Amino acid sequence: MISDTIKYIGVDDIDIDLFESQYVVPEGMSYNSYLIDDEKIAVMDTVDARKADEWKTNLTKALNGRQPDYLVVHHMEPDHSALIAWMLETYPQVQLVCSAQAVKMLSNFFEGVDFEGRVTTVKEGDTLSLGHHTLQFIGAAMIHWPEVIMTYDLTDKVLFSADGFGKFGALVNETDDWACEARRYYFNICGKYGTQVQSVLKKAAAIDIQTICPLHGPVLKGEALAEAIRLYDIWSKYEPESEGILIAYASIHGGTAKAAEHFAEMLRQKGAKKVVVSDLSRSDMAEVIEDAFRYPTVVVAASSYDAGVFPVMHDFLYHLQIKNYQKRKFGIIENGSWAPTAGRTMCTMIESLKDCEIIEPMVTIRSRMKSTDEPLLLQLADNLLK
Repeated sequence: MISDTIKYIGVDDIDIDLFESQYVVPEGMSYNSYLIDDEKIAVMDTVDARKADEWKTNLTKALNGRQPDYLVVHHMEPDHSALIAWMLETYPQVQLVCSAQAVKMLSNFFEGVDFEGRVTTVKEGDTLSLGHHTLQFIGAAMIHWPEVIMTYDLTDKVLFSADGFGKFGALVNETDDWACEARRYYFNICGKYGTQVQSVLKKAAAIDIQTICPLHGPVLKGEALAEAIRLYDIWSKYEPESEGILIAYASIHGGTAKAAEHFAEMLRQKGAKKVVVSDLSRSDMAEVIEDAFRYPTVVVAASSYDAGVFPVMHDFLYHLQIKNYQKRKFGIIENGSWAPTAGRTMCTMIESLKDCEIIEPMVTIRSRMKSTDEPLLLQLADNLLK
């Protein structure tokens, strides 16, 4: 129960291996859905088709013989909207409530379903009375799809935040460390849209929010709510959250890996408070992206490959490009046995990032790190720590 009249009817998915077919979720995933029990009943989103039967059972139990009046659709992504057609068929009187952009998407997902007379479109500031509860709608376009809305319940001061403030992990596996998997979730799914998140945070600051009900992860109240808003403000401004340096390396035969580990130890000896080293060939890419956003400094170390850079490094920097990565310092270590190309390839990709500075010198390793490489590595370490 969220309150006396707001019930949780969501489900856990502990069998899923990849969320959105790309993010590893060893602790599963929750698909959150809520029911507001009033003179008129509003169901807040459905769930993924993977958990349809379980959700239908939860809905039926919460309805307790009554009929729903509204299905509020905050987000059209299939893990939240898969059962829209089933709702319309099962409950002939139910009215969909969604944005105009969502209306345009309905036929994309539900071919042949007749939505005529079954949809109420809402926009920023519109309200819907359920009796005791009054719902006010908030535009949240591009967090992280264009049709997204959020809903504020003026009565219980609850914000239904769509994918905002969500996290990886099933609720049955929930721990006290909300930020860890919320951070990985935010930067990989919503990270590109910091400007839009800032816009919604400004709207949220103008209302009294006592509870946040996201579409993934735990309901947030009290200190947890305040901390989530604080972190979202930092993250969406693209500001570093913690002191530290990420070293991300791409090594073919171990030479670059050895240089990266050596450089990490050099930084630690020089007083770096936190140094994280990630092997891009083996680390979870989403976690490395999370660390890149978390810390103010990134060192990329990579082998040359086919007159460019080893592919996993290219993939890492490409992920940063598409996530609107910015406001960071970079150091570059390249490796090449005969004609090094990794450095210039990485440099070109980094230069495409907004407000990112490449710290000199760029260090070139020839196959294996040697004592003659030490002075430039020391110089790079000093310059990064200034």
